[in-house]
Amino acid sequence: MKRAEWIFVAGFTALLTNAVWAQTPEDVFNRGNELYRAEKYQDAAKEYEHIIKQGYSSAELYYNLGNTYYRNEQLARAILSYERAAQLHPNDPDITHNLKLVYLKTIDRIEPVPEMFFIQWMRVVGSLISPETVRFLFILSWVLLFGSLATMYFILQPNILRVTRIIFFVSFVSVVLWAAMLGIQSFQETTQNKAIITAQIVTAKSSPDAKSVDAFVIHEGVKVKLADVVGEWVKITLVDGKVGWIPADQCERI
Repeated sequence: MKRAEWIFVAGFTALLTNAVWAQTPEDVFNRGNELYRAEKYQDAAKEYEHIIKQGYSSAELYYNLGNTYYRNEQLARAILSYERAAQLHPNDPDITHNLKLVYLKTIDRIEPVPEMFFIQWMRVVGSLISPETVRFLFILSWVLLFGSLATMYFILQPNILRVTRIIFFVSFVSVVLWAAMLGIQSFQETTQNKAIITAQIVTAKSSPDAKSVDAFVIHEGVKVKLADVVGEWVKITLVDGKVGWIPADQCERI
């Protein structure tokens, strides 16, 4: 090949490379959607994963990725993607529906430790209200509480005192309730260190040692809470309270 031809080929290759890199995440996302509609699920997953590797993320992206893995019968990867989508958009009905559907296809049925009804109620309500709104309502209730207390101290008119006492009582109850909800939401934020079991079968050990006693056996798709890390081992806790150690490469953080 002559030098001029070589330069032309090299330059043309560089232009093609730049054209590929010039594609926006939206272009890649749309191409992934087209591949999904064409039932080329593995290729679609590669396009979505490519966007994620570039540092982009959204509930829609993880939701579509979960759909491709589900269609490709990769349950653990589907659950992982749906869980990540749920973190970004907790109350989306489609994400919630698909998560329930794919969890039904997993092998393990682990019953969680029962909670007090009050905690369950607060957890449900807390998931419907953003932490910012809860903090605002807590501060507002706090201001009303001390405002009504100051009013009762300085203004002694009976009609005003009657109304002020009602405001004081309501604001006091509100402060207690919003403080409890803030505590629950803060606890949830600090315990979001969750992961999905990605290996088909995992034997948890009683200590971070392959020769230690078997603690329990779980299968792909189980959600666990991560705790300590020792070398290549990670400590996990199941929703029923069981604790064990597994190799870190057998699960992936949500």
